[in-house]
Amino acid sequence: MRDYRFLANPIDVIEEMIVSQEWPYHRPDSEAIIIEIPGRWGDYRMEFVWQQEVGLLQITCVFDIPLNSKNQATLYELLNGVNGQTIIGHFERSSEENTLNFRYSVFFGDARLINGEQMEEIVELVFDESERFYPVFQMTLLEGKSQKEALSIALLETVGEA
Repeated sequence: MRDYRFLANPIDVIEEMIVSQEWPYHRPDSEAIIIEIPGRWGDYRMEFVWQQEVGLLQITCVFDIPLNSKNQATLYELLNGVNGQTIIGHFERSSEENTLNFRYSVFFGDARLINGEQMEEIVELVFDESERFYPVFQMTLLEGKSQKEALSIALLETVGEA
């Protein structure tokens, strides 16, 4: 874990973390940052938006799984099943971009208390949930597997090392 400066804007803390990881990013303004994170199943686009007036950091992780009209009914049924199994946040279909997203929000009463270690943990939580359920969406929406079969694989706990 890195020890970043304590800053009033969590987007600044995230940017320091991103720079140290050498991840590609884009910062459209002082209240938002978009990063690309390589994952096991593909690359994820994570968007962070800081709402200072309420002290809320909203994180959206966008999946690169194509959505179409043929898999809409399956998608909504799957979202229902998956969201019942998530530890934090929820999965959703963005109607604006027609993308599959994982969304998580964190309330910080006083942003001055945010540090790099907390931000790393938050990013790791969002990344881990995305990685955990990506195969479920991929197997069901792209490979035609049943929701039950795909969920059982994602929820299977592995023990030991191979």
